[in-house]
Amino acid sequence: MSTHSMESQHQPLLDRPGPLNGFVDYRGRPVHRSSSGGWNAGLFLLGLEVAARFAYYGVSSNLITYLTGPLGMSIATAAAAANAWSGSGSMLPLVGASLADSWLGRYRAIALATVLSILGYGMLALSAVLPPLKPSECHSHSTNNSHCGPTSFQLAFFFISLYLIAIAQGFDKPCGLAFGADQFDQSDPQEYVSRSSFFNWWYFSMCTGITIAVVVASYIEDNIGWGLGFGMLSIIMIPAFIMFLLGTSTYRFHEMEKKTPFGRLGRSFVSLARTSLRVGTMRFKEEEENAENQHAKTQTVSKIEEARSILRLFPIWATSLVYGITFAQITTFFTKQSQNLDRRFTSSIIVPPAALQSSGTIAIIVFVPIYDRLIVPVMRIISKSPSGITMLQRVGTGIAVSLVTMVVAALVEMKRLKTAREYGLVDQPEATIPMSLWWVAPQFVLIGIADVFTVVGLQEFFYDQMPDSMRSLGLALFQSILGIGAFLSSILISCIDKITSSNGETWFSNNLNRAHLDYFYWLLAGLIAVQLMLFMYFSRGYVYKKKVNAF
Repeated sequence: MSTHSMESQHQPLLDRPGPLNGFVDYRGRPVHRSSSGGWNAGLFLLGLEVAARFAYYGVSSNLITYLTGPLGMSIATAAAAANAWSGSGSMLPLVGASLADSWLGRYRAIALATVLSILGYGMLALSAVLPPLKPSECHSHSTNNSHCGPTSFQLAFFFISLYLIAIAQGFDKPCGLAFGADQFDQSDPQEYVSRSSFFNWWYFSMCTGITIAVVVASYIEDNIGWGLGFGMLSIIMIPAFIMFLLGTSTYRFHEMEKKTPFGRLGRSFVSLARTSLRVGTMRFKEEEENAENQHAKTQTVSKIEEARSILRLFPIWATSLVYGITFAQITTFFTKQSQNLDRRFTSSIIVPPAALQSSGTIAIIVFVPIYDRLIVPVMRIISKSPSGITMLQRVGTGIAVSLVTMVVAALVEMKRLKTAREYGLVDQPEATIPMSLWWVAPQFVLIGIADVFTVVGLQEFFYDQMPDSMRSLGLALFQSILGIGAFLSSILISCIDKITSSNGETWFSNNLNRAHLDYFYWLLAGLIAVQLMLFMYFSRGYVYKKKVNAF
């Protein structure tokens, strides 16, 4: 910890007057600790996050149902399309973060994302309501289905609406959390601890919105109408946006360098490459240096260290990608797997398949306070670390839990297939299998607990270990793990479907009673086991930017 941080431990917060270095208010004026930032500002951002996650998961949690229903896609095609959209929403933050850190600023990036989201959800609602935009229904008893299903124009309008939301995610995902964490000064011991807690409560807020979405939105979409369901998502974002704007005077704004993060990275890597070449080809000559070239040398050394610190992140990033594949299954095969189970909650209430995702987010909502208020304080006493356990220990624990999740999912799917065979329902894909929906709840709960460790751990890790001016890009790198994981899942599904279809028994048959999702889950469990070993190997050698004990 810096000398300033050590000295500040002996002073009350309010006794440290003077503006904060590197931060200004919305008018560009210096800000003071007592009148800006902290939890007062953070609460406005948490409120917007609840609404944003409600809206986003109101679409993503039930997207595969819409694609295989009104749009008439096959299961494999729908899963690939859903993963491609989800992956885009997690890859575009690399672009959004760069624009925010160099030009827009995080505040304006969040505002732009919210406006694009409202527009995108509104267009989705129109695509499900207006006759020129709404796909015509196909009926199995009809003798002529040549004119049913969506037209090319309807598909185009739908996917433009959908990808407008993905573009909005490109700005919101990296900037929302980064801007929230900016409200806590890392040089102050108390605010540093609060910032670590903020990451937990940010994810808590996310999951609150997700839980409401997968229960309420999916029920409305499945039982009342897709138009109302999508339209509601657009409307809910408007008051949340107003609340975000009302908090403007309380926010701390990070001073921008007006340089693109990618340009800065490029210059750092060039300096590192030049130094490596110089060291490899000649010995340094001693020469007299005046103040100017001494300053240039210091700048070069700083760039080299920056490049090395970012390169050290790559093994952690690469060995976390399989978790992104696992994460992609929540809204695709986990949801589809439960569609033909006995979903009766009461004699008159049928639980939508997507609603079961709420068991995972409820697990997160329950576990985050336990982790933040019970596990972390106990681990602080044991480890003498402010965070309780290191960030990479937290991530590794979550990856191990995700391995257990895939094993449980495979066993449950084997049970479902066995039940279908026992009751002679193998060739009746629309029939309800006499097996309770709650059989698949444990896999949702387990992946929720894994998220508390892995997702939150990776968010804090990539924010904390990046240079201060590139923290939006750091969170975009975290998002790219989920994005590339979704793309890898799509590629994996397409390849397996092509290979197994040639044998006449695809793992992803439209008739899930003849499919083999259990094989796919076992394959993912094997990949996670390999990933975990590699992750532990690289984590042990990782040197933290802030002198925290390694994994």
